[in-house]
Amino acid sequence: MGKTILITGASKGFGKLWAKSFLERGDKVAATARKLSDLDDLVQEFGDLVTPIQLDVNDRNAVFEALKYANATLGRIDVLINNAGFGLFGAIEETTEEEARQQIDTNVFGLLWVTQAILPIMRNQGSGHIIQLSSALGLTGVATLGIYSASKFAVEGLSEALAAEVEEFGIKVTLLEPNGFTTDWAGPSAVKSKPMAEYQAVHDAFQSSVKPEDYGDPAATAPAVLELVDNDNPPSRLFLGKVAYPWIKSVYENKLEVWEGWKDVSASAHGK
Repeated sequence: MGKTILITGASKGFGKLWAKSFLERGDKVAATARKLSDLDDLVQEFGDLVTPIQLDVNDRNAVFEALKYANATLGRIDVLINNAGFGLFGAIEETTEEEARQQIDTNVFGLLWVTQAILPIMRNQGSGHIIQLSSALGLTGVATLGIYSASKFAVEGLSEALAAEVEEFGIKVTLLEPNGFTTDWAGPSAVKSKPMAEYQAVHDAFQSSVKPEDYGDPAATAPAVLELVDNDNPPSRLFLGKVAYPWIKSVYENKLEVWEGWKDVSASAHGK
């Protein structure tokens, strides 16, 4: 029996790629995008299997109405893929208030509104799988992507708490943590702060650290996501790409070493 999937941000990148993969095997997909015309190709190819929905995830009321409509149309929603979001490039000092607020509004509050809207639907069903698109940068920060990392760190904490809260309702939660991929995330979809000369060396160092082979093929993620959705006992976290796991493993080994070195000072701060 096919699944019913709701994917936000399905107009491009991972969202559209995964939507198409589900549709190709006969699943029903409610696909959201800011512009309905960006979903025309999916509708033309897959017809009634697609429920296109115009949605700006920053509009909380619109989110709740959209998910009610999707549930009424599909009959149920087995899986939510909370994919809508974008990248913000810039050193912390370079980032404007407007840029920072837009980043957090979309990547954190937009994801939160969609999560809140799906919960009564899945609770009533007694089942469901919420997949939150985080990032390897939700587990460690790198220079010039600090606000983006902050947004994904928030998604990590929110989703860990959510998993504990909804387990009794038969709802599972998975964080997807991709490394870099050759989507347009770092290109046309990205926002870039106005650079300051003082941080040019930081930007240059970041650019020189990026190697083409570190970026994965987006198409290769589709079988992994299908396997995740089909698993009756999905993991709480799943890296996508071959770079993320060894990189984050090294980062946390270093963190543990630092914590271990300061554990006596930490304990002394507790008092008696």
